[in-house]
Amino acid sequence: MSKTHNSTPGTVTPQGSMEEVQDGAQLFEAKPEIAGNQDYLLTGNTDGLQRSLTNRKVQLSAIGASIGTALFLSIGGVLVKAGPASLFLAFVVYNIFLAMLNNCIAEMVTYMPVSGGFIRLAGKWVDDALGFMVGWNFFLYQVVLIPFEITALGMVLSYWSDNIPVGAICGGCILLYGLLNAFTVKVYGESEFWLSGGKVILLFILLSFTFITMVGGNPQHDAFGFRYWRSPGAFAEYSSTGMRGQFEGFLAALWAASFTCVGPEFVSIVAAEAKHPRVYIKTAYKVVFVRILVFYIGSAIAVGILVPHNEPTMTAIFNGETGNSGSAAASPYIIAMGNLGIGVLPHIITALITTTIFAAGNSVTYYGIRSLYGLSIEGRAPKFLRKTTKQGVPIYCVLVVMVFPFLSFLQMSSGSTQVLDWLIDLATGCTIVSYIVIAITYICFHRATVAQNFDRKSLAYRGWLQPYCAWLALIWEILIITFYGYKSFSPFNIGTFFTHYAMVILMPILFFGWKYTKGSKWLKPEEVDLVWDAPYITAYEEAATDRPTSLLHITSLATAVKEVAQTPAKTLTARQPPRTTRPPWPGL
Repeated sequence: MSKTHNSTPGTVTPQGSMEEVQDGAQLFEAKPEIAGNQDYLLTGNTDGLQRSLTNRKVQLSAIGASIGTALFLSIGGVLVKAGPASLFLAFVVYNIFLAMLNNCIAEMVTYMPVSGGFIRLAGKWVDDALGFMVGWNFFLYQVVLIPFEITALGMVLSYWSDNIPVGAICGGCILLYGLLNAFTVKVYGESEFWLSGGKVILLFILLSFTFITMVGGNPQHDAFGFRYWRSPGAFAEYSSTGMRGQFEGFLAALWAASFTCVGPEFVSIVAAEAKHPRVYIKTAYKVVFVRILVFYIGSAIAVGILVPHNEPTMTAIFNGETGNSGSAAASPYIIAMGNLGIGVLPHIITALITTTIFAAGNSVTYYGIRSLYGLSIEGRAPKFLRKTTKQGVPIYCVLVVMVFPFLSFLQMSSGSTQVLDWLIDLATGCTIVSYIVIAITYICFHRATVAQNFDRKSLAYRGWLQPYCAWLALIWEILIITFYGYKSFSPFNIGTFFTHYAMVILMPILFFGWKYTKGSKWLKPEEVDLVWDAPYITAYEEAATDRPTSLLHITSLATAVKEVAQTPAKTLTARQPPRTTRPPWPGL
């Protein structure tokens, strides 16, 4: 039976919440064993994981996961199909809606930074069947990307030699990914910090290279500017001719943007292992907006400036006319350097791209492990996967995930370009499904806040123009996934149809199958548990109010927790800033 937190009419306490617990201090009073449990405060209700990631590691991990191979390699093929103007417009349009999605998930995850991220939020706030569906969807997305990155790595290494031992590359990557993720999250966090830092540096080098060379800072002293937008033209024809061909080129760029431009979902997965989740995750989500503008849209402009869309080498590679030989040269940046007569820099950039691709594979391995662990915690995957080491590593999840990189050996029998196309199509479908679920989850979350008089103004991050952003993003992503594989119908091809729409077919089966077997239901707004783990997360953060929150490594956590745990509850209450009484969770 629902009860109220206070006497305010219409204020509903969702099921499973604790009465009269408004903040972390009151939680200490209601649960004295929590105040004295340093181990609990250190983990901050992370379901066996450890809050070990500092601010710098959280930010770089979030950035690194969203800067992948596509920005350096695959984007060249998009330029061939679309031309520079269509490429730019498609990236701008898609990223507007990605920013809307980021606006949705930022509010939810900053408030409730739990293990499993947006996956668990969907199951808790919408329908358990939806959480089951999107959890396995996101898991498949991550494990498909691991062999994708390994395959791309082999292609890039062929820049130096046609006789690259593909099997050795695959085996070496699998071994290193397993080792980096089998130890404490600090090892992953530190490795990801440096590898992701390299990605950011590489992008800034390439963007700077673009500007310097376009104004004449090149061996030929040619200030070419936007020459290639005029000749051979700003719009390329793809699949057909005339205006229709140009429009299809724009659509091809739009589909590519849906694979290339990602990020908000990755931040949610790392939230449970951040030391100051509500502080660091809020910052990470704000950085997403900068990343969209600088990295994604900036890269789309840069490649259209550097090379024409009909460049012979790039066209031949992406049409599969050169095999794997010199595939790293498919990068428009490498092609531009060669055309300008720059000798050494292409080798340096290729080496940096190699580390970038390796880092991307390391990131998706981590997220695949954490998503599988979150599924197990929620009872949507076998219980044995919940087992963690003393360092908080879900070791059995590591073993399961490390099976999927062996798919990269497919390139030894099929061409690397063909394997990449298969994996890109499958991964794109998974991405769009995840974004549809994020939008649905926010709409249900927002409705629940209205029904329960939940004061959103008190949240650490409050999304703007809601719920309109969520509705627009939802409609947009549904349109994308509906028309994404339209070319498989003319003429109909069962192979391309399956790679484009496999997730569209599989996900409803998972949703209704779980719903039928478990009897889950779509929650009404007044039934949504908006409290859930919020008091525990607040208690954890309030126990560390005297710690710094800069990008530098934060120390003295144990000292701070010990001091707070030994302080009487009333003193803890006095330490908090004055709170106004707003229903039902104003202080969180």
